[in-house]
Amino acid sequence: MSTVLIVAALTVALVSVVAAVLYAGAGRGGGRGGRIGRGGLKRRFGPEYERVLARHDGDSKAAERELAARVERHGGLRPRTLAGERREQYVAHWAGLQERFVDSPREAVTAADELVVRLAEERGYPAGDRRDDQFDALSVHLPHQVNGYRVLRHMAAEEGRTASTEELREAIVGARELFERLILAHAGDGAVGRPRRVGRNRDLLRS
Repeated sequence: MSTVLIVAALTVALVSVVAAVLYAGAGRGGGRGGRIGRGGLKRRFGPEYERVLARHDGDSKAAERELAARVERHGGLRPRTLAGERREQYVAHWAGLQERFVDSPREAVTAADELVVRLAEERGYPAGDRRDDQFDALSVHLPHQVNGYRVLRHMAAEEGRTASTEELREAIVGARELFERLILAHAGDGAVGRPRRVGRNRDLLRS
């Protein structure tokens, strides 16, 4: 084989390899212009993928379009870090509403919902007056914790008027993990020590 043919063959092979690498990278680059395949969406969203799939009656294409749209809108969001003092204040507010739950469970659930909305907004998620948009953004970045927040929102709205005390308690317990992630994620910039544990009054909400 002539030198020219060898060089041409090597060039074609190199171009093919580069193209394959770029294609694979694009498949992993959801939210930054790349399309995420089904496997990537399932890994990214976990239980949220299954919930959206069920809401679309098993139509995987419809579910994946919805989730891909969320990633496109919110995948590039970079949450802001809370100052140590602000984290301490939020932790104190959460501890207070857990104590308040004993005497006023419905009011405590409403207060917890409002607290999570404010905290998410301060971290850089969409403003609280755009709750659906805020929820979608949270589902992209904290998909394993967002369902607890969904239940809390329902309980703080109409559903909470007929909910039992146990259902209200479970709503706060379910949302607490999201609250903790919002408090502690990316912590450290300008922080002084670690905040008090969010769950110092966990026993108030145990069964």
